[in-house]
Amino acid sequence: MSYVDEVISRTIKENPSEVEFHQTLNEVLKSIEVVVDENEDAYRRNAVLERLVNPERQIKFRVPWVDDEGQVQVNTGYRVQFNSALGPYKGGLRFHPSVNIGIIKFLGFEQIFKNALTRLPIGGGKGGSDFDPKGKSDREVMAFCQSFMTEVYRHIGDTQDVPAGDIGVGAREIGFLFGEYKRITKRFEGVLTGKGLSFGGSLARTEATGYGLLYLTNEMLKANGQSLDGKTLSVSGSGNVATFAIQKAQELGANVVSASDSSGWIYDPEGIDLKLLREIKEIRRGRVKEYAEERKSAEYHEGTGVWSIKADVALPCATQNELNLDDAKALVDNGVFAVAEGANMPTTLDATNYLLDNNILFAPAKAANAGGVAVSALEMSQNAEKLHWSFEEVDNLLKRTMVNIFSDLDSTSKQYDAEGNYVLGANITGFKRVVDAMNAQGIV
Repeated sequence: MSYVDEVISRTIKENPSEVEFHQTLNEVLKSIEVVVDENEDAYRRNAVLERLVNPERQIKFRVPWVDDEGQVQVNTGYRVQFNSALGPYKGGLRFHPSVNIGIIKFLGFEQIFKNALTRLPIGGGKGGSDFDPKGKSDREVMAFCQSFMTEVYRHIGDTQDVPAGDIGVGAREIGFLFGEYKRITKRFEGVLTGKGLSFGGSLARTEATGYGLLYLTNEMLKANGQSLDGKTLSVSGSGNVATFAIQKAQELGANVVSASDSSGWIYDPEGIDLKLLREIKEIRRGRVKEYAEERKSAEYHEGTGVWSIKADVALPCATQNELNLDDAKALVDNGVFAVAEGANMPTTLDATNYLLDNNILFAPAKAANAGGVAVSALEMSQNAEKLHWSFEEVDNLLKRTMVNIFSDLDSTSKQYDAEGNYVLGANITGFKRVVDAMNAQGIV
């Protein structure tokens, strides 16, 4: 058995039932096996893979809070500080009923390599809770966030661990979390990113993941003799990532024909009316079904199926494992030639392999959606310097970062005789940067 297979087998045995974590272990470690084989003796001696797959620290805690009826509720909170070889732990907080330790560890492990790809000095971490902010009053959300921070504050700091937002954690939640951190510690520092502009936030942070996705997708297409201009795009999701991906895609000349939420999906062959979609989702807090009710050119479908429509490029921007093997087959049959992941690990492993086997251009999440964490790191820089950069400055740095990321994926895939395999390119590039830093810092 190879060193990689030994570590995968042992880690899965030691961490049973953590399905998403098992998935990313297999995806990442199998794709870097060629590098590990070149240095197997040294890696074994220094237990490099064992140190990489085991978090430096994982914290689990209860979060008691009082709802509007006076009833005490109790949720579970997590913060996994995975790897700090490149810098302070950096990764979002997710508030969603699906959150468990396996999902947090999968996200944190992916975050190590995503952050490494940005070339910025940030390590990998992730956190969250099974609390669902949907349907809660502002007071209830505040009560939960304040209780959550009473535990987390002792583990974070601007040079130690800098959380951000994720699913269920937007500007409102970040504001409540930051306020409680400041109250407890008496420190006003860049300990959270995604803050409001009035208290240390960065312009272009809201747009960053969606914009970055399109900047990298455009580079990938250009490198393969294609362009977004005039292409038809299918997009899943209707949250922050999806809406800004749609906006940038339209600016680059593409026709985006779909969006979705947890109840169903819409198809609009005339192109998504982004103003209407954002009004429904952000102002009314409604469902995409309302879009089809108000726009004659659109049709609504319950459940899944957004990947069944004909398109040139697909951008999964909703959640993990939303695009399965049957979906991948439908995409290929419908003429899609490129897929770029806007969400975290939205494509199952067998679907990813099917797309690669069918020569579909595929940009993995750790590269394609790195724009959000890149601008979070830029927010950290602005906080440290007590400066506030213009939208154009941040957007230009974001674009440069995404262009550099694709350049690294491309060159690494060619170096290892796997030209066009950007999954391998991303994993090897990130792995080598992290391991070089780990080796330089000794056995810690």
